[in-house]
Amino acid sequence: MTDQPWLGDACSLVDAFRAGTLSPTEALDASLAVINRSGLNAFSHLDVDAAHAAASDADVGLPFGGVPMGIKELEPVGGWPYTEASLVFRDRVSGHDSTQVTRLRAAGAVLAGQTTASEFGGINCTHTKLHGTTRNPWNPERTPGGSSGGSAAAVAGGLLPIASGGDGGGSIRIPTGFTGLFGLKATYGRIPRGPATLQPPLTVVVGCVSRSVRDTARWFDVCNGWHPNDTLSLPRVEGWEAGLDSFDLTGKRAVITVDLGAAIVEPRGAALITALAERLIASAGLKRVDVVVNLPQGGLEWVMSNVIGLAGELGDLYPGCNDDLTPEIQLGLNLATHNLDVQTAGKTEMFRIEINEQMAGLFEQTDFVFCATNPDTAFDAAGPMPTTVGEIDLIKEYGFNKALGNNGALTIPANLTGNPAVSIPAGTIDGLPVGLQVIGRHHEEQLLLDLARIAEREQPWPLVAPAAPA
Repeated sequence: MTDQPWLGDACSLVDAFRAGTLSPTEALDASLAVINRSGLNAFSHLDVDAAHAAASDADVGLPFGGVPMGIKELEPVGGWPYTEASLVFRDRVSGHDSTQVTRLRAAGAVLAGQTTASEFGGINCTHTKLHGTTRNPWNPERTPGGSSGGSAAAVAGGLLPIASGGDGGGSIRIPTGFTGLFGLKATYGRIPRGPATLQPPLTVVVGCVSRSVRDTARWFDVCNGWHPNDTLSLPRVEGWEAGLDSFDLTGKRAVITVDLGAAIVEPRGAALITALAERLIASAGLKRVDVVVNLPQGGLEWVMSNVIGLAGELGDLYPGCNDDLTPEIQLGLNLATHNLDVQTAGKTEMFRIEINEQMAGLFEQTDFVFCATNPDTAFDAAGPMPTTVGEIDLIKEYGFNKALGNNGALTIPANLTGNPAVSIPAGTIDGLPVGLQVIGRHHEEQLLLDLARIAEREQPWPLVAPAAPA
């Protein structure tokens, strides 16, 4: 029996099960032991008895047969807490599994527990009144990002090989960029949401945070495909893992625009991102094109779009529950309460049209957009949201709104337009990971996966943080 967690990817763990060199129960026990020792605060709930029962009965012939994994706490699992990381719903328990969880169970996954998230997925820092501060395994003084911060901390920290995530404004890409993992935000609707999930504002997708491209491909093999509870979900696509390395990228066009014309990016990170982008363009046989990219920042419009659903969920509990909310959620609701009239809502929708038109026009001129995932490396674990980039004081140089909007300026555009995008590890600065983001055309995630496979081969990244359990 091993007393060490599995530090390879999920696919290799399944291979070990099938070869008989490790059992699902042994892998689960090792993961639970290191989770209990960990100071990362990556889990809000463990389901030990049910996980042991699933591991003992695991069919290792299934895609994720016996693999222990975490489920982000914003995603419902029957019988588990469904707090959405908020004190407001501290006693709520889910009565059902999400569609994604149902499909993972059918694929043999062992659901070990619930990973921490930012409250209602509202910010890119996992620090809440309900669960405290989740920490980055590369440096515990820094955040793993949000809102899928607990999933990223668990996977990069060696606690579990893979975990679920969701991305409504960068919440898969931001944490994977901060923790040296791979993350795909798929075309809107690729994996169904629900049941009983609010559809608008049409920005949120679900998926995973993983250590390898093939793990993500296998996840999409398991989870993608239309479901009647999500009327905007897409038809099933087969062959995600089997199709890796099969797409000819030669001659496809690529533009490098580190800041998307919308963000201020730390110069050393920009240099790493540019270097990897240029290497991938050369290795894949892409054609680099010069295109002016100047996407609008869109942070305020994103907040206004999302806060409507939050207000509906809180219902009559608000504003009486205000003191239970984190300051950032309080601010968003306060802004909406005092500013969201019919005219403002109309302007928000006009902005969505504007950015859709700009993105569509951009992809008439290119096939891939290379940019940064985050403006800088991970900031303080408990926040607040940074208003500096490197030595640049953004408030002093650009004003308060630009400073606050900088944190999501690189990731929010793909959520507003529904485009797929990946974050690929590009190296480290001062011991902290930097992510290269590549945005692609709608429905062309598999091209992004093949591009990431080239990076994975030519510039391999550590599967876990250097300080992860040995």
